[in-house]
Amino acid sequence: MIQSDNVLDAKGLACPMPIVRTRKMMKEMDDGQVLEVQSTDSGTTADLQAWAESVGHQYVGNVKEADVWRHFVRKAGQEDQSQKEYPVTVDNNELLDQLQHPDAVLLDVREEAEYAFAHIPGALSIPLGQLDERMSYFSKDKKLFVVCRTGNRSDMACQKLVAKGFENVTNVIPGMSKWDGKTENTVGGINK
Repeated sequence: MIQSDNVLDAKGLACPMPIVRTRKMMKEMDDGQVLEVQSTDSGTTADLQAWAESVGHQYVGNVKEADVWRHFVRKAGQEDQSQKEYPVTVDNNELLDQLQHPDAVLLDVREEAEYAFAHIPGALSIPLGQLDERMSYFSKDKKLFVVCRTGNRSDMACQKLVAKGFENVTNVIPGMSKWDGKTENTVGGINK
């Protein structure tokens, strides 16, 4: 089951009501949180995608269960707009070569729902908000490559890791927003 921070029940509602209610609920949510919108209107997919793009949020994906569509939208925030400061980077094209190293580990610091819909094969999911409590599980001898959607959350994650004594940490730029390699998902859909 995909985790979300809030759930909006828009079942039985037709356009434009799912968008109206989504907009209202998103205003009450914190930056970076994921909203699950449940709808029975198949047109909600295109509507939510267009709306999210127009206001700067991220339409993560959807899953259909019986007659209900479960849509996932991530609220954009400061971390999506901050400037990158961590100096050690690798671009998407070089990443696959770097991951051939036996000590290489790829950390995906996006939210669980983002990871579930598309992630690089072999990437470990550790949302940025859980990194502090879970970084003790990693050996400081490993080569850590950190990816997110645009390189901003991964930049912050790299800085946190280095502050805790990890020395071999690399930020993947520009991240999943421009990834054109193979992906996996954990929602039962088709690989992109």
